[in-house]
Amino acid sequence: MKLFLDSANVDSIKKGIQTGLVDGITTNPTLLSKESGNLRDLLVTICKTVYPHDVSIEVTERDPQALYEQAKTIAQIAPNVVVKIPCYTEYLPVIKKLVAEGVGINITLLFSAVQGLLMGKLGVKYISPFVGRLDDIDSDGLQLIKDLRTIYNTYGVKTQILAASLRSVSHVHQVALAGADIATLPVTLFESLADHPLTTKGMAKFEEDWHKLGISKFP
Repeated sequence: MKLFLDSANVDSIKKGIQTGLVDGITTNPTLLSKESGNLRDLLVTICKTVYPHDVSIEVTERDPQALYEQAKTIAQIAPNVVVKIPCYTEYLPVIKKLVAEGVGINITLLFSAVQGLLMGKLGVKYISPFVGRLDDIDSDGLQLIKDLRTIYNTYGVKTQILAASLRSVSHVHQVALAGADIATLPVTLFESLADHPLTTKGMAKFEEDWHKLGISKFP
């Protein structure tokens, strides 16, 4: 399973790329609002930093024609840009047109398997089912990932399932088992993946025992 970083902070993105584990970036208006400076310059920097990995950038227009024009402009920011568009009935013709024109699309705010089926039929590159937000309303976000995987496997859909709104290491574990192609993670969650309390405890014990040997240099 690939790992994307859900961030618009250049320093955090650079740090993540240095681990060799980050396969792409997702952004949204909320994340971008937390950063300073010229927005286009920021996005260009992010795209260059992670190239050739994809960077998802979300539309903000709501009128279909305005959304189409904005999506085309966003796609021109860099060759590795994927345009994020909400799953919404009025946008279906726009999504179809953009896909036909070769624009990479990531469908965001997706909450049902039927939505995922429709987007797969349209041939978008990614869908982003929101696992945590479904859990918040006592629905089953993990089951959605499983259902989407089954549907896509059954019909040979090439769209990639990008699990979003993940809140814990357990979420990452579960969506990997459920067959998500990608998990996008907030920085704090990404940075906690390699940690485990027993690892920390074990390291402390080994260090304690090593010092008992009284050796100042090894080997």
